[in-house]
Amino acid sequence: MKEIPSKGEGMDSRYPLLSSFKGPPDVRSLSETALGELASEIRRIIIDVISVNGGHLASNLGVVELTLALHAEFDSPTDKIVWDVGHQCYTHKLLTGRLDRFATIRRKGGLSGFPKRGESVHDPVETGHSSTSISASLGLLTGLRLSGRKGKVVAVIGDGALSGGMALEALNHAGHLGRDLVVVLNDNTMSISKNVGAISSYLSRMTSTKRYQDIRARIDKAVQNVPLYGDRLLDVVNRVKKGAKAVVFPDTLFTALGFDYVGPLDGHDIPLLREVFRNIRDLTRPVVVHVLTKKGKGYSHAEDNPTTYHGVPHFCVQDGMIEKSGAPSYTERFSAKLLSVGKEDPRVAAITAAMAGGTGLSSFQESFPDRFFDVGITEQHAVTFAAGLAAAGLRPVVAIYSTFMQRAVDQVYHDVALPNLGVMFAIDRAGLVGDDGETHQGLYDIQLFRSAPNLTILAPASGGELELMMDWAMALPGPSMLRFPKDACGPDLPELSRPLEAGRGVFARRQGGEILILSLGGLLPGALEAAEILTGEGVPTDVYNLRFVKPLDRGFLAEVLRGYRAAYLVEDGARSGGVGEMLGSLVRETAPGLVYDHGGAPDAFLPQGGRNELLADCGLDAAGIASAVRGLLARTLLDAPFHFTRVV
Repeated sequence: MKEIPSKGEGMDSRYPLLSSFKGPPDVRSLSETALGELASEIRRIIIDVISVNGGHLASNLGVVELTLALHAEFDSPTDKIVWDVGHQCYTHKLLTGRLDRFATIRRKGGLSGFPKRGESVHDPVETGHSSTSISASLGLLTGLRLSGRKGKVVAVIGDGALSGGMALEALNHAGHLGRDLVVVLNDNTMSISKNVGAISSYLSRMTSTKRYQDIRARIDKAVQNVPLYGDRLLDVVNRVKKGAKAVVFPDTLFTALGFDYVGPLDGHDIPLLREVFRNIRDLTRPVVVHVLTKKGKGYSHAEDNPTTYHGVPHFCVQDGMIEKSGAPSYTERFSAKLLSVGKEDPRVAAITAAMAGGTGLSSFQESFPDRFFDVGITEQHAVTFAAGLAAAGLRPVVAIYSTFMQRAVDQVYHDVALPNLGVMFAIDRAGLVGDDGETHQGLYDIQLFRSAPNLTILAPASGGELELMMDWAMALPGPSMLRFPKDACGPDLPELSRPLEAGRGVFARRQGGEILILSLGGLLPGALEAAEILTGEGVPTDVYNLRFVKPLDRGFLAEVLRGYRAAYLVEDGARSGGVGEMLGSLVRETAPGLVYDHGGAPDAFLPQGGRNELLADCGLDAAGIASAVRGLLARTLLDAPFHFTRVV
């Protein structure tokens, strides 16, 4: 695999303008030609780095010129630029002093793939989830004004993120407050025709100028000062202005909410963008600047297929070939099984929140378009919509990443679990996710949903067990969740093909050992390897696959634990509040002489790194599990002599 040149090791020749770049003020001194050359260099380094590290490609290639124009006309960090989601911030990072570390992006110990306050003063907020930028920006702006500080605040939000309810709530509040917030709507759907775009571009350039705004303000003031009739006359004038404008440019949601509207503009035309940004800096009201961009611009493979190249692993720059892993992933096995279930049962419907490809629903979408629903970036709506489908007699399957299910907790409890509706949730990317860092780790779904009455939660340890669990869950009268990692499936061991019994797991390794490792979900291969290590050291070790997060058959588990000297549970989730703590209470009640402990992710937000690296850091790989068990054995030496009464 190729490496990216570091500063002073070929970077000067490959990216000469970038290499001499010192910070945002340098953008303002460049000529139009130089800015075009800089845009080309930025695209080149983004493609070079992501081809090695993986990351968000199409979204970053689409905002190069927009980012250059923003930094040319706004004075960061005095002015604040807030990127919604933040997966398009690579150009911003390159322009704000992080070139020398850019080759480390998304690697352990390197730059984050998202804005990070700890990385730079140019990142005013932490982001990673969608539809938050307008709320955060409005708060920043209000805080600046209340503390007597100057500076503009710009929220850059995509058309997809704008579908989120939180974004619409923030727009409504911003229009009500009337502060000088700048919202840049990055529209990469190209849904507006060219002729309308040309007319709107002309109108926008005219109406965003300071001269136009000064004239408008003077006219409004003069009309308002007319004795007796000023306010009423101003209302009539405003109505006439809106009616005249509607003849050539229809009213928008933004103007209805109290924003000035500028656009749509060519988001790759730096001079045009700079002119408009320069003009709207003097506005004292909220404004939306609507720009049209092309995802993947400058790299034909990403332009032709922006969905595939939205978030990519390693790929070959020359032909665009994406590196494939050998073993099928849990997502792929889920996708194939759901397609099979959908063919057999016409009641099955699939729902996703703008993640059809990532959650494995694309095949279902192609085969059953009438039963597939992509609701946009609206996880709350996705869950309650599924509840409605279930109430009508369908069997909806909602596929959402663990980190994004955090946004729909109330809907799961109130709209699905309370009425006990048959909705199945496929919680993809559960556990340690890796390169996307803190905002995308799937460590908290167990804690969030374990206490929901009526809800069954399962964790498969292999592709075959996943399919078995899907069949079992689809037959339940109430709701269910299947949580599985972003990883290759574990081996389909014969023990994992045994029929499911509510709340009960199966032994994946049972050789009459004195030590028991209990494993949840995708950690089973590491637990089995740890048992091999320990057995080779003269410590016979068994492994039990829990299968269930909820319910847990406490009486059955108490029998499983009987006769062991020590037991250690590992779960791919936060250690605090997880299954391990729940099992600990069972041990205290039923097996007080058993030495027990549990492992999971620490009580901290974990930065990016490969999944295997993070598992090792958390002591959840084979070596870490074996080491923890050795520690347990050391504790048993401090206890009273142990009388071994193994139950087989």
